[in-house]
Amino acid sequence: MEGIPGLTLPTRSTGSKRRIGDVVVELGFASREEVEAASERGRASGSALGQVLVGEGTVDSEQLARALAERNGLPHVDLNVFRWDRAAASLIDVALTRRKGALPVAFLDDGVLLVATADPANVVALDDIRMATGYEVRRAVASPEHIAAVAAQLSRLDDSVHEVDDTEEAGEPAEVIELRESSEDAPIVKLVNSIVADAVQRGASDVHLEPRRGDLRVRFRVDGVVIDATVVPRRLVSAVISRVKLMADLDISERRMPQDGRVGLTVEGAQIDLRVATLPVMRGEAIVIRILDKGRVAIELEQLGMAPDHRERFARAVGARSGAVLVTGPTGSGKTTTLYAALQAVNTPDKTLVTLEDPVEYELEGVKQVQVNPRAGLTFAAGLRSMVRTDPDVLMVGEVRDRETAQIAVESALTGHLVLTTVHTNDAPMAAARLIEMGIEPFLVASGVECVVAQRLARRLCACRRPVHLSRETLVENGFEVTEGFDSWEPVGCLRCSGTGYRGRLGVYELLPMSDAIRELVLARASGDQIRKVARQEGMTTLREDGLEKVRQGLTSAPEVLRVLGTATS
Repeated sequence: MEGIPGLTLPTRSTGSKRRIGDVVVELGFASREEVEAASERGRASGSALGQVLVGEGTVDSEQLARALAERNGLPHVDLNVFRWDRAAASLIDVALTRRKGALPVAFLDDGVLLVATADPANVVALDDIRMATGYEVRRAVASPEHIAAVAAQLSRLDDSVHEVDDTEEAGEPAEVIELRESSEDAPIVKLVNSIVADAVQRGASDVHLEPRRGDLRVRFRVDGVVIDATVVPRRLVSAVISRVKLMADLDISERRMPQDGRVGLTVEGAQIDLRVATLPVMRGEAIVIRILDKGRVAIELEQLGMAPDHRERFARAVGARSGAVLVTGPTGSGKTTTLYAALQAVNTPDKTLVTLEDPVEYELEGVKQVQVNPRAGLTFAAGLRSMVRTDPDVLMVGEVRDRETAQIAVESALTGHLVLTTVHTNDAPMAAARLIEMGIEPFLVASGVECVVAQRLARRLCACRRPVHLSRETLVENGFEVTEGFDSWEPVGCLRCSGTGYRGRLGVYELLPMSDAIRELVLARASGDQIRKVARQEGMTTLREDGLEKVRQGLTSAPEVLRVLGTATS
């Protein structure tokens, strides 16, 4: 257990037991005079020395816990620093933790728990945990305040999650899902609820449950990066997998074929939609839970992080009465968020707005939102064909995936509708070529498309950032075109950002208006490289240039821009 942050091993684990006052002095927490004076006052009042020292402010409760651990030859665990295991803590009821002042915080070996206790002499509490969990226990000492804080967090996370029946909102007949819960299942229910609530609180977009050598690794995707959250031990894996599948109304006996389902939850009053997908893998079943906050408010154009000239051009294209605005980028690059911001900008009482999405990520007031349902025949192409007949002013199509959808979208843009949609390409100049490759006639693309936006999402630097100088040589080696180096910022890591150095995300953009010169190239079926060359001559800022500008402004770091864009030049 050496080298684990927040865990301090005793200097000796054998020998005669020392007085707590001597240990406090040896550790440098108080002077001999202060300890002796407190001891006298304790004898006079009938109070324990530790209580007197803490009550008078001579030492704090964390220092007293450290001294108790040293005196008893036990590890000391600082729960503010130590990454306590949510799976271990969920093995016992929160009421038992509060009553006994003890909490499982980690799995040491298969069948062995590390239990943090405020009173190392309370062997009854340890026996109760041993009987309740079936694990052998090893003691560590923590302050009672920290144990109470963890218990409160567990209780809050568990109580914040409630299942709701939102099948009617998805256009499906409502049915009651009977969750097979018993007293033996309670820790599993609490653990799964705690994992989901923790993911929502951290702003995670996905939860990954990955089998690994018998146990189950739980990871969150936060700000586009996957981080470890906890590990579910071997004996709980099948129960956790079954619980998640039951929540999503999946077949718990089917382990050989992929399945997908959904479940509605409320987490601290917010309505959350979970999309659950299972995948048979070598060591069992992997599960990915996509978290969609249906009550989240769509951001406005000013909050996207576009440069002022980009935002002005984009707003002008979105404000047009007709034409197609394409947003491109890989999965997870924030395309849907940009489309929602565009919808917000044009959502006025004199217009009718209709969207076709898979899935509807969050609800917009005053917008008719349709969710595709391939099993019922409601595909993107079929839905878009029907939407055009409902007299819309603005159409938003979540994604152009096939020729039929692309054809209808472009033709709608030419017949008096504003069409907002996404296409999967690496940059803006490739979008027109992609539509032509899908079978759309060049004259339709040249006439119908008004603007293309390519984007990525980079993590935003946390307030704990520190200054750094970026030399010209380093920047050039990584594909940035600069004539000199400049001062910028780099990540550090703190409690607010969970040690990553980043908190939140911002967009990196490349905007291509369809000028007359670009339209002529599209009509001639020019390649993306040819379109890019002319666009650069007309003043287009590339993704890499926009990312570098955000590095100059201290919004993100050069390594982060390289992570999302790669090292090749644009």
